[in-house]
Amino acid sequence: MRNARTALALTVVLAVASGCARGGAQGGSSGSAAPVIREASAGGVGSADGADSSGDADAVAAHDAAATDADAVAEARAKLMLTETYYDDLQHGDKGAAYQKYIVLHDTEGDGSADGVLAYWEGNGNLVAAHFIVNKDGSILQCVPMDRIAHHAGWGSGNANERFGITEDGRDDLLGRQPSDVYTDYGMNAWSIGIEMVHVGGETYPEAQLDAVDDLIAYIDAYYGGDGGTIIDHKMWRAGNSDTNPEFAGYLANYQDHRTHD
Repeated sequence: MRNARTALALTVVLAVASGCARGGAQGGSSGSAAPVIREASAGGVGSADGADSSGDADAVAAHDAAATDADAVAEARAKLMLTETYYDDLQHGDKGAAYQKYIVLHDTEGDGSADGVLAYWEGNGNLVAAHFIVNKDGSILQCVPMDRIAHHAGWGSGNANERFGITEDGRDDLLGRQPSDVYTDYGMNAWSIGIEMVHVGGETYPEAQLDAVDDLIAYIDAYYGGDGGTIIDHKMWRAGNSDTNPEFAGYLANYQDHRTHD
């Protein structure tokens, strides 16, 4: 067998109506299906006689806000050609909404499909993966739930943790991390979502792929209540890294300015 570990994959074609909760409702479960909507408690509505009417109004407002968030997430997801395949061993700890600070863009540096990339990650034993892989045709594979840590960024250069305002705080299990004689900072994984684009250096980025990355960032933003974090590429975390490629620089500037490629 390709893998005898406990990481049994569950592939789910996402239904538009399923929605998801801001900050994640998947917890630590592995191979989970799509996130589910969590509506705020409406405990003040219909409360016992003598209850403070202002509490009723607050509860209704909270309920309406939660429903609005869920609607926004469902609408953003509806634009994606998104499937999920999760493995236990590619998830390295909890990453709740409070810890989501960055979206890191990568290239796969190969022409293989997202399914093939994930199969390689799961089979090589390095325990490395990104949360999402975007194919050239715009279809997207989610490999790790957004509220779980994925090992996609690796070591950072030049006092990277300090530069990015993050710490290695113990949430990351660090499994599979290889020692480095050059780099000392490894915090980014616990504070970010990684997006891989199927791409080889020197090639153009297809419009369908870029449009899908736009829509994926909008989905991540909606998932986190309107702001999924600062957008960087892998080279910003570790200088000299080959992904993303130079031809992506203009797109990256646009993503950082207004969160779309154009």
